[in-house]
Amino acid sequence: MRSSVLFTLLPLVAASVLGAFALAMADSTSLVKVARSPRTGREQPVLVELFTSEGCSSCPPADQLLMELDQAHWLANAEVIVLSEHVDYWNRLGWVDPFSSSQFSDRQKGYAACFAQAGIYTPQMVVDGHEELVGSDRTHALRAIADAARQPKANVVLAIAPRTQAVTGGQIGLTVRVEGLPGLPPHGPSDVFLAITESRLHSQILRGENSGRGLDHTAVVRSLTALGGAEGNKVFSAAPVVSIEPSWKRANLKAVVFVQELRSGRVLGVAALSLAPGQ
Repeated sequence: MRSSVLFTLLPLVAASVLGAFALAMADSTSLVKVARSPRTGREQPVLVELFTSEGCSSCPPADQLLMELDQAHWLANAEVIVLSEHVDYWNRLGWVDPFSSSQFSDRQKGYAACFAQAGIYTPQMVVDGHEELVGSDRTHALRAIADAARQPKANVVLAIAPRTQAVTGGQIGLTVRVEGLPGLPPHGPSDVFLAITESRLHSQILRGENSGRGLDHTAVVRSLTALGGAEGNKVFSAAPVVSIEPSWKRANLKAVVFVQELRSGRVLGVAALSLAPGQ
């Protein structure tokens, strides 16, 4: 990850505003029922990141909540796009998380600076780079998503490249276009990021705090790269080529592109695209 992901050490005041979600949504069944309501076409995309670890006994409930949000996808006025980022600082305590990376630990440290936090923890959920919370706190998560969905966003268009350029062996070509940044509230320098995620992953934990448990994961970030800077009133475009590792199952892959203000960490726009064959 580029060093710019470690956002400038300026505090971000996270605002939590009561959302349109009913606080009676206390279990996954009610969450899914709301999600199945017809899409209105007015939903605003919202990025939900979870910093987690297979070595942390507090993380499985947060992993489950993220899975429910991913399966729901449409929640009232929000299109929910999720990322599961497995940190590596739990690895020394008995179990090495196969999905972990120091890159995600560093990204979480960048958020800690934005939120003026003394340290980092798991499970931590970050909504649109603007509000952080304990990753298993369903009520807080729904409120934060509802609040984020009321904010204006840039238009992010993500597509698979034309057929003649799209797939070569283990690679997939994409096209990315970001526009509409001038219409947002004032913001500083921003970067455009591309994450490749894989869902339907399972681990059998043999050691550590979760020893003996089977854990399921969704939207695990397999790679995260910066595509370049988005500037002022200019349209950003890129044509990245994604390399698919042999161990990844393409049917379970997604590409997620998001625009993030470097100083505050605020997400200015996001879009997701399935990379499954035939999509």
